[in-house]
Amino acid sequence: MSMEIDSQSTTAALDLTAGAPKIINQLFQHAGIQLNGNQPWDMQVHDTIFFQKMFSKWELGIGESYMDGDWDCDRLDEFFFRICSHDLEQTVHGPAKIMFGLEILRQKFFNLQSRSRAFQVGEQHYDIGNDLFEKMLDSSMMYSCGYWPNASNIEEAQQHKLDLICRKLELKPGERLLDIGCGWGGLARYAAQNYQVEVVGITISKEQQKLAQERCAGLPVKIELTDYRQLTGQFDKVVSVGMIEHVGAKNYPVYFDVVRKLLTPEGLFLLHTIGNYETEMKRDVWLDTYIFPNGHLPSAKELASVLENRFLIEDWHNFGRDYDLTLMAWWENFDRAWPTLKDKYGERFYRMWKYFLLSSAGFFRSGQGQLWQIVLSKRGRIQPYRSVR
Repeated sequence: MSMEIDSQSTTAALDLTAGAPKIINQLFQHAGIQLNGNQPWDMQVHDTIFFQKMFSKWELGIGESYMDGDWDCDRLDEFFFRICSHDLEQTVHGPAKIMFGLEILRQKFFNLQSRSRAFQVGEQHYDIGNDLFEKMLDSSMMYSCGYWPNASNIEEAQQHKLDLICRKLELKPGERLLDIGCGWGGLARYAAQNYQVEVVGITISKEQQKLAQERCAGLPVKIELTDYRQLTGQFDKVVSVGMIEHVGAKNYPVYFDVVRKLLTPEGLFLLHTIGNYETEMKRDVWLDTYIFPNGHLPSAKELASVLENRFLIEDWHNFGRDYDLTLMAWWENFDRAWPTLKDKYGERFYRMWKYFLLSSAGFFRSGQGQLWQIVLSKRGRIQPYRSVR
């Protein structure tokens, strides 16, 4: 089958699906998507170069081609909901299949989250600008899934999430809380103000540290710029929200051993993390390149395996569909604020960020992405734990 694409066929009047490789048409039709169709989740192709980019680089090519303006879609979230609901990667052939294999080998043999690379995601993602995150997030600046059962907006969902975490940790006045991956200090500030605890928060982002220190001024909160592997001391409670996704499976044993060493015998550890419904051998190359370098989403199998003989699992709570609601709220905030941001970030960044937020919403809507809060304790803990919601 010829994969050559007629680069001259780019006029608006031309039906671009006629020149598309049959494999791509069949691939999308399997997910209920049509090229240049009438449904809001159908892909509208503006330039036939898209087909070459997609077939040669798969998810990287699709994402870069969108950033370049080669194609559009009225509802990217629904497009990716359909993509993620079907095992389309199983049908990939040609050069893209080779790239898949190379990426699997890269993940298997290289520690992409080694100590020397630990600060890379902070510099590339979290340091891009506090102004962007201040406009996109709620007032607590929580950059993680909200809790929506009794919430009507993102502000309420994040406040409910913060209180849920503190109640699950059974925080008591005077305790020491360690927040691994504290972001802009939203949880640290909330816990110090509402539960009268002393908090040490750590981040790998200089911009996060600076703003978190400002937001927590006057409270018993210390924000440190450090890697989790450098931590020492003892803490009554430990929490990590949306950080283990940057740790990497090769480092899970070290990560949990560090937490176990830092936690007092009667302490509790709450892990809030995105989860994948299956163990993946590769990383989404587009996300790795443009959004979260060196990241990895854990599966239940990966976490359960490393927790064995390290911690007791006191509670495992899944509310992954709430991340869909959270991401759509972030998208609305970002899109509304874009006129005040566009001069600094530019149109290509807008398309990149839109692609990131709405593709992620589709990922969680499909059930492939999950959100877990896992409460852990040491085996010798005497006090019984009672789950809360």
